[in-house]
Amino acid sequence: MARHSHTFVETYDGFLGYGMDRQTDEDTIKVYLQKFSDDDLMKVILKRMSDSELAGIFEMISKMLKMHFTEPEYHDYFLKDEE
Repeated sequence: MARHSHTFVETYDGFLGYGMDRQTDEDTIKVYLQKFSDDDLMKVILKRMSDSELAGIFEMISKMLKMHFTEPEYHDYFLKDEE
C-alpha cells in the first residue's frame, strides 16, 4: 500500500487562483504542489533546474518543515516513519 497520496488534485473542481480568499489560496497551493510533484513532471523539470534552484527549493521546504512541525509531526507527516 502506498504511503503517499495525491488525491485532492484528482477530485478538486473548484476555482484555481491566488489572492481571492484564504480557502481558495489553500486549495490552489495544494493543487499546484500535487501537480508539481507528479513523477513525470519531476523527471523533466529537475534536469532543467540549476543547482541554485534545486538548493532554493530544498532550503524553502526544510525551513517550512522546521517552522511548522514538531519533531514527532515531522516524522509522522513528512518522513512517514512506521512504528
